[in-house]
Amino acid sequence: MKTLIATGALAALLGSTGIVMAEDLRMSHVRPQGATIDLELTAFADAVREATDGDVNIELFPASALGDYTTVQERISVGAVEMATQPAATGIDRRMQIASFPYIASNWEEAQSIYGPGGVIHETMAELYAEQGITMLAAYPVYFGGIALNTEAVNPGSTEDNGIKVRVPGIKSFQLTGEALGYIPSPIPFSEAFTAVQTGVVDGVIGSGAEGYYASFRDVTQTYVPANTHFEVWFMLINTDTLNGLDAEDQEALRTAAVEFENTRWGVAEEDQTRNEQRLVDELGATLVELSDEELAGMSETVRAAVWPEVLQDIGEEWGQSILDRAGN
Repeated sequence: MKTLIATGALAALLGSTGIVMAEDLRMSHVRPQGATIDLELTAFADAVREATDGDVNIELFPASALGDYTTVQERISVGAVEMATQPAATGIDRRMQIASFPYIASNWEEAQSIYGPGGVIHETMAELYAEQGITMLAAYPVYFGGIALNTEAVNPGSTEDNGIKVRVPGIKSFQLTGEALGYIPSPIPFSEAFTAVQTGVVDGVIGSGAEGYYASFRDVTQTYVPANTHFEVWFMLINTDTLNGLDAEDQEALRTAAVEFENTRWGVAEEDQTRNEQRLVDELGATLVELSDEELAGMSETVRAAVWPEVLQDIGEEWGQSILDRAGN
């Protein structure tokens, strides 16, 4: 009885003095500890802790420790995980393929206008996440995608069939893009992709970029083709009920820190891509293929003609085309 009285007295004291218990939030991401995103999220968590006077503490879980990104997105939706910064899980809502449409942007300036704050895909993805009970706090530009091979490239500037078999994600747009660029696409889960390349089941990988290949495929990359296959963007997410459960000042501090996190990333992402491409050469001895503007334009034209109509049918032609139109395509 004395314990119950003491507990009740403590609760009353906390309520009467306006003391708020600290909120501990788990943040998942897909890269190993010490990777660029891990370091940037560490800085973000520190900024949030400082801005909220310790009311909001974000604990990072690198390397998909809380589950793969598809599972984590589902868990955020129901509040089982609080936060993540990761790719969109298109299996949950096919319309989310709009974020990884191939060759929407041809350079970083175009990418920022489409995927950055105020951009059509930025706004569209926020709306799609909201339907799942998730608030999108920021977009995180990663890189333009390319092709990593554990062999020499065969006519890398051409879209003619080259006989090279590559792993692609189980996402329709990537499968069709690989085929349109002349490769033989083989959908393989990410967890099995490295072994598939190492054992010769496939000769390379499509679906990532220099940073991703350096992080996860460095030992099986002999050639890198910067084909600009797609623009890779991840999203900082939080369960909407979790966000709304914070007091107004902490919510504002969290949102402000997320905006600063995104703006900072847009300022360094292009340089980061160049640095990681050079790391493949300098540290791994890989060959970096140089593609001309004409070759890249030819790839873009071929993929748009072959892939876009197919994916639009998958996500809703009228809906998808309206977004592409707003993006200037």
